[in-house]
Amino acid sequence: MDTTTLIKQPIRTEMEIFERKFHSSMSSKVALLNRITYYIVNRKGKQMRPMFVFLTAKMISGGDVLERTYRGALVIELIHTATLVHDDVVDDSNRRRGFFSINALWKNKIAVLVGDYLLSKGLLLSIDNGDFDLLKIISVAVREMSEGELLQIEKARRLDITEAVYYEIIRQKTATLIAACCALAACSVKPDDKQLIEDMRKFGELIGMAFQIKDDLFDYSEEAIGKPTGIDIKEQKMTLPLIHVLNNCTSKEKSWLINSIKNHNKDKKRVKEVIQFVKDQNGLAYAEKKMFEFQQQALALLEKFPNSDYKKALILMVNYVIERKK
Repeated sequence: MDTTTLIKQPIRTEMEIFERKFHSSMSSKVALLNRITYYIVNRKGKQMRPMFVFLTAKMISGGDVLERTYRGALVIELIHTATLVHDDVVDDSNRRRGFFSINALWKNKIAVLVGDYLLSKGLLLSIDNGDFDLLKIISVAVREMSEGELLQIEKARRLDITEAVYYEIIRQKTATLIAACCALAACSVKPDDKQLIEDMRKFGELIGMAFQIKDDLFDYSEEAIGKPTGIDIKEQKMTLPLIHVLNNCTSKEKSWLINSIKNHNKDKKRVKEVIQFVKDQNGLAYAEKKMFEFQQQALALLEKFPNSDYKKALILMVNYVIERKK
């Protein structure tokens, strides 16, 4: 049994109900929209975000989930899907999870409108049911994700990202949505326990940070596809291994690195040299160390909860985030 199936074991029923609800939450009177949302639903990913919602809620409540929990998971998944559709337009990407992206099949204009539709569906689901506490959590996440993307664009132009700025970018871009999943789960079952909601938000944030650093490492790793890809370097994305090396090498090496990324990022041989240099200067080892620190801090936040299948599955999920091969 693969790890994701194991993680889903204690929430199998909830995930099946969620699937049906997610499908119907997208329905529209517009045939074109239904055709596109049907395409989206049938090409879903691992659904890590709803898994975080149900496992966190059940761990906290001792096994119960409420209708509110389902609505929270739906809002997260609708908004996450909207951001993916918009991201593909922003990145001019034609593929998503091995399939054609919405913008590749239906063009940018339709893709942007579909993203807007999914976003509004998610927000209305909360408003129509009076889940204003859940709506606040998710709205903060949407704002931060936009800010994180723009901060990255602003900094990428100058290639002057410090480690602190990098953490702020990935906290907003990636970690904030996983933080919202866990905070929202806690809020759905224990709306009055502010400390618990904050602890779970922090838990999700720490996992999100570890998750993004793992993604950064894939650019240098030969595990997934047999050779390092260097895609981040080609796209002039400043990731943790590179930032660490830039901030700790000689000024001569630094100007060579910056020149390579700015002016030779399409030169395969030069990109390979940059990858090797980052490895030799312990960039990967440093990033791995930071990733494990975030993971350990996240696991420490679960210690106060009694042992249960849900807690075990969450621990498995935290470990899976940093052990995954793709």
